[in-house]
Amino acid sequence: MKDMNFLEMQKKFINPDVTANGDQRASVPLMKATTLWFNTGTLCNIECVNCYIESSPKNDSLVYITPDEVSDYLDQIDQREWATNEIAFTGGEPFLNPDMIEIARRCLERNYKVLILTNAMLPMMRKSVQNGLLDLRSKYNERLTLRVSLDHYTAKLHDTERGKGSYNITLNGMKWLRDKGFKMAIAGRTVWGDSDIDSRLGYAKLFNDNKFEIDANDPNVTVLFPEIDEKIDVPEITTECWGILNKSPKDVMCASSRMVVKRKGAKKPSVVACTLLPYSKEFEMGNSLEEAEVSVKLNHPHCAKFCVLGGASCSS
Repeated sequence: MKDMNFLEMQKKFINPDVTANGDQRASVPLMKATTLWFNTGTLCNIECVNCYIESSPKNDSLVYITPDEVSDYLDQIDQREWATNEIAFTGGEPFLNPDMIEIARRCLERNYKVLILTNAMLPMMRKSVQNGLLDLRSKYNERLTLRVSLDHYTAKLHDTERGKGSYNITLNGMKWLRDKGFKMAIAGRTVWGDSDIDSRLGYAKLFNDNKFEIDANDPNVTVLFPEIDEKIDVPEITTECWGILNKSPKDVMCASSRMVVKRKGAKKPSVVACTLLPYSKEFEMGNSLEEAEVSVKLNHPHCAKFCVLGGASCSS
């Protein structure tokens, strides 16, 4: 039975237009581009057990994006008249990028909300970064949010994913953010099987005990991501699934966002469909936002499990 399941899985997510059963594959048009993501580079100060983008201290498959490259895409937003109100940054660890503060400043100066995903560990706690963040907070505090990766509300399970002692280091970073008045959000994970209610109760107690002004019950503030495991069989999403699942294409992340990445050795950054698929060539859309204004065919397990069935979105 196990071998049969594996063989069936191998037939899925092959043809961009039809499923393994011959049904029309669902696709999602770019309806209203409210968020533009930038991957700041895949280098990270730690190496997690299950990182969807394989970030580590050695992985530079995606290299540091520069302030001028980011500014070029901000200009393109204006030229294309996108409805973008949020610029978001992920990695790797964004604060390893030496230009992260300047990049955030350029976005904030142009009145965008800025979301930075961080593990709140040593790269964020360097004096130069702290001083830069404090300057940004003094000018743009209401539009700047740092979403901290805290995989579980207990040290034991968080450290299982990120390494012994990482929980306490992250908590110290969060306390610095708290004391300096930064807006924080949390990215947690559901891999350990806690119910949504139990997870949020656990985070709520942690937030209360540490006087973190974070709403554990707001799914846009305490984001609990479904686990990504490509070894698990998931159904393909057909056009009929929207009605069956009572969902709409507009609810899927790629209806409202794109991500810019810069590949090692590339002359220019390129635009990909979403934050989850930085390496999949079929989801690369070209170098410009204009080229990215096309529908995304849901031809990947992440599309099914994370976005459609999991109902998750990386944006705030």
